[in-house]
Amino acid sequence: MVIITSRQKEILKIIVEEYIKTVHPVGSKSICDSLDVSSATVRSEMAELEAMGYLEKEHISSGRIPSEVGYRYYVDNLMQPKDMTGEDMLKLQQIFHNKSLQITDAIGKSLEIISEMTNYTSVVLGPSASISRLERVEILPIEQNKIVAIVITDKGHVEHKNIVIEENISLNEIKQVTEIINKMLYGTLIDEVSQRLEYDIKPIIGEKIKQQEEIFNVFYNVFNDFANKSNMYFVGKNKFLKQPEFDSVDKIRKIMDKFEDKDIVESIKEDSNGINIYIGHENNIDDDVTVIKTKYNVNGEEGTIALIGPKRMEYDRAVAMLDYIIQNINED
Repeated sequence: MVIITSRQKEILKIIVEEYIKTVHPVGSKSICDSLDVSSATVRSEMAELEAMGYLEKEHISSGRIPSEVGYRYYVDNLMQPKDMTGEDMLKLQQIFHNKSLQITDAIGKSLEIISEMTNYTSVVLGPSASISRLERVEILPIEQNKIVAIVITDKGHVEHKNIVIEENISLNEIKQVTEIINKMLYGTLIDEVSQRLEYDIKPIIGEKIKQQEEIFNVFYNVFNDFANKSNMYFVGKNKFLKQPEFDSVDKIRKIMDKFEDKDIVESIKEDSNGINIYIGHENNIDDDVTVIKTKYNVNGEEGTIALIGPKRMEYDRAVAMLDYIIQNINED
C-alpha cells in the first residue's frame, strides 16, 4: 500500500485547489510560497506524487495537474466542508421561501440558479409516472372554451394541462365524465389509465354523453400526455461550452450526444444515500467529467439531483449547494 506523507498531502491539496481555480498546471514556486520549503524539496515531492499516480504532466516543461486518482484522494481525504457564501444562500433561500411554488418546481428553479452560478450542468431525474396511482382528476373552467385539467396522484404529485374545447362541448357533460373517472379509475396506475378509459369508461359515456367522442379524446390526451411525460429535467446543457477543457467541437458534440441518450441519462439515477461524487471513469456519462449527485424524497417519491462538470469541479462548493437543497426538501 502506497503511503502518502503529510507534506505530500499538503502539496496535493494546494495543486488540486489551485488547478480548479486557474486551469493552469501548478509549478513549484506557488507551493514553496505556501509551505515555506525549498523548490528542490517541492520538486522532489511532486515527482513522488506523480510516480504514485496522484499527479500528471500535460507537457514536459509544465507544472503538474491532478490525475483522476489525485482528485479522488482529495475528495475522500483532503477536501474540507465548505459553508455556502451569503450570496449563494440568499439566492437559493428566495426559491425555497416562496410558498407558492410546489417543491418539485423549487428543485428545478434552484438548479437553474446553481447552474448559472457554477457553469455546471444540472439534471433532475424525477419519479416515473408509472409508479403513481390516480387519486382524482379535476376540471376547472378558466375562459370561454378553455379549461384546466388537473390530475392528482396518490403521491401528491399534481399535473395540469390547459385545454381548448370545441364550442359544442358541454361543460356539464365534461363534469359528468370527470365524476365517472374518479369513481371507476381511483387507484389505477397512471400508465394504465388510458387503456382503462378505452375499455371501461368509453362504453359507459357512450350511453350517457352526447359529445362522447370529443370528451373522451380530451381525457385520453390528458392522461396519455401525463404517462408519457419525461421525468428528466436538464438545466444548462450548453455550460460545457464555457469549460476550457472542452475546447474542441468533437468533445462538445460527444457530451451533447450523451445528454440526448435517454438510457445514459437514466443511469445517473442515484440509489445510495448521501451526496456522492463520481469522477471520470467512475460515472456512466464520460471519462472527462465528474457527476455529483444525491437522491431526494418528496411525498414518498424518490428522484435524483445531479451536477455535471469537468473533473476540475469546485467540489466543496458543489457539495454544499446540493446539501442545502436536500436540507430544504426535507424541511418541506
